[in-house]
Amino acid sequence: MRAERADRAARTGRAGERPDFALFRDDWGIPHVRAGGARELAYGQGYVTALDRAWQLHVEQHRVLGTSAAFLGSDAADWDGLARRTRLADTARRCHERLDADTAAWVAAYAEGVSDALADGAHERAPEFARTGSEPGPWEPWTPLGVWLSTHLLFAGFPAKLWRGELTRRLGPDAVPLFATDGPGTAGSNGWLVTGDRTASGAALLAGDPHRFIEDPGVYQQIHLAAPACDVVGLAVPGVPGLAHFGHTGQVAWAITNAMADYQDLYRERLRRTGGAVEAYGPGGWEEVAAHTETYEVAGGEPVTVEVIETARGTVIAGGPDAGPLPGEEGETGAANALALRHHPRVSGRLGFETLPALLTARTVADVSAAADHWVEPVNVLLAADTEGGLLHRAAGYVPRRPAANRLGPVPAWEADHAWQDEPEPLPEAPAASWAEPGIAVMANERGLAGPLGTEFAPPYRADRIRALLTARTGWRAGEMAAVHTDTYLASARPLLALLGRLDPAALGEPARHLRERLLCWDRHMETGSVDAARYAAFRAEVVRLLAAHPALTALTGPAGPARADGYPPVFRPWLSATARIAYALESLLTGGPVAGADRLALVARALETAAGDDTGQPWGALHRLAPWQAVASGEEWPSAGGDHDCVLSTSSLPGITHLFARGPAARYVWDLARRDDSLWAVPFGASGVPGDPHARDQLPLWREGGLVPVVTDFARLRPVPLPTPSDRSPAR
Repeated sequence: MRAERADRAARTGRAGERPDFALFRDDWGIPHVRAGGARELAYGQGYVTALDRAWQLHVEQHRVLGTSAAFLGSDAADWDGLARRTRLADTARRCHERLDADTAAWVAAYAEGVSDALADGAHERAPEFARTGSEPGPWEPWTPLGVWLSTHLLFAGFPAKLWRGELTRRLGPDAVPLFATDGPGTAGSNGWLVTGDRTASGAALLAGDPHRFIEDPGVYQQIHLAAPACDVVGLAVPGVPGLAHFGHTGQVAWAITNAMADYQDLYRERLRRTGGAVEAYGPGGWEEVAAHTETYEVAGGEPVTVEVIETARGTVIAGGPDAGPLPGEEGETGAANALALRHHPRVSGRLGFETLPALLTARTVADVSAAADHWVEPVNVLLAADTEGGLLHRAAGYVPRRPAANRLGPVPAWEADHAWQDEPEPLPEAPAASWAEPGIAVMANERGLAGPLGTEFAPPYRADRIRALLTARTGWRAGEMAAVHTDTYLASARPLLALLGRLDPAALGEPARHLRERLLCWDRHMETGSVDAARYAAFRAEVVRLLAAHPALTALTGPAGPARADGYPPVFRPWLSATARIAYALESLLTGGPVAGADRLALVARALETAAGDDTGQPWGALHRLAPWQAVASGEEWPSAGGDHDCVLSTSSLPGITHLFARGPAARYVWDLARRDDSLWAVPFGASGVPGDPHARDQLPLWREGGLVPVVTDFARLRPVPLPTPSDRSPAR
């Protein structure tokens, strides 16, 4: 890396020295960075992130480039193919080129900090490099934008359009609303704001927990950033500068949830090969499109070659000119043989990173809102409060204006009516006077504020429960919000238990009669120590399995079901899993749909008999255990946790498939507007991503129980940490 450092020194006017910043840590190992200016602070954030998360950053960088399978093996090959087909790295370059000069320099400083920390040996602390035989390489100025794109490419769940298309084809359009719920492939969150008239301090509290696939190291990083123009704490995305989602500057705090908006489109394309060129059939007829091939390595396997094609609609993610018709188009005249993805960053070269440095210097909710005006994707619902009593509840991001059919499923590329219009959809805002409950705003992915922007939303259970808990009292303090974070009441059990109540006890065997009575008396809390919760979960899982086997649904679940369709890449299979879809649509399928009412009742009775016969007496915690994603499996035994998909404590398993959960609170926070150092937070594992580090797992027991650690911003209470001596050692590219 010596030559690269010399080149950077020539370009920046620095003599190769490290930009000046200081690193401190608190008792939980959380990094606190202080610098003399914005770029020095960004450099310091990148540097300390690489110190703590070198392996994580290495994996993320290669996921952007589509080169992760070269050291992770075949499990990563499908993602690498998608990253190349969607041209993630090229899109990141385009978006970086469109940044204003100050923002571009700020992002580049962060990337330089990452590169220098890796060169100074940060990677030597992470044993995964040696285990996989890989070496880190320097980051490009655009790499942070690529990390953001990679992290959020599937966030809006565009593969759900494949599912809706298959559902329409197999069961008809009336089946689509039955399955329109927050499913296993979609990330969600809880967030709530309580105004000063409901708190003990008289100032607002802002709290919540983002629900994402739980990864180790964690997808959020607790950090404190301070410079003359800013002093902010929050949860950063490792690999990305600033605090995009959750932050507190002392004067204003903000938080987001997924708006569940629909802002990515899929187009059914007709492609053909003419001589050495590839052509697509658009509204104006056949037109030549960009096409080339790329080959990537797979550790332990053969290299993979993909054809990268981009039409006027977007990048081709499935099929191609030599492929057969897409599923459902067999026998069609002029059948589509490819799918193209259209999303705004690829179209416009805009990602919204100008928002990030602006948030660091925000002082009021008006500042936060003005910064959010630049945001592109993902589309979020935003809450904010400031110390002057200002409140904000709005959507942020870019939703294209186009026909309603584009939101439902893949649309024909050759019909001009499906084109995007020049102006985006307007973004809704909710003034405090319009809030459903005075002094309380809740965001939990339900069909609420962002309703006009999307198609599928989460059921209202989490949002309703949070409102009920918050309105039950006043005088809230920051530490008391843990009771809301960890609430395990499962309102969505109601329809299944209602059917249970309709069963004739005399027609049941003795074990089933006993289980029926226990479940009807159960308090509906999915607590780790609850045997009744475990018995309910086992009963529910059997109902899901029997529904999946019912003749009315075997078009979805049988050998020719959508999850096995040859025309879709394997990376989309989670969205096409019919059993998982049935599990999350259970309420709809038990109260209507293609399974007749008498069959539903008989099915519930059969499931009850089976569950009663398989009773192990184990509590919910014995079944419901964490199963985080790791790029290289550690073999650790992970703890149990309470909750369930529709609880406020949303720890999502896949009923009928597994009781283990991989989705849940990826962080928790409580921002106190009365005094920032009374704020609290936690992440699933710890501040460090280095195995064996004292702070790699120290928050895990607290996270499991709903505990929170204190936010500390007074540098006098922090421990200064010496930085590694700058080195010219060069990690291999």
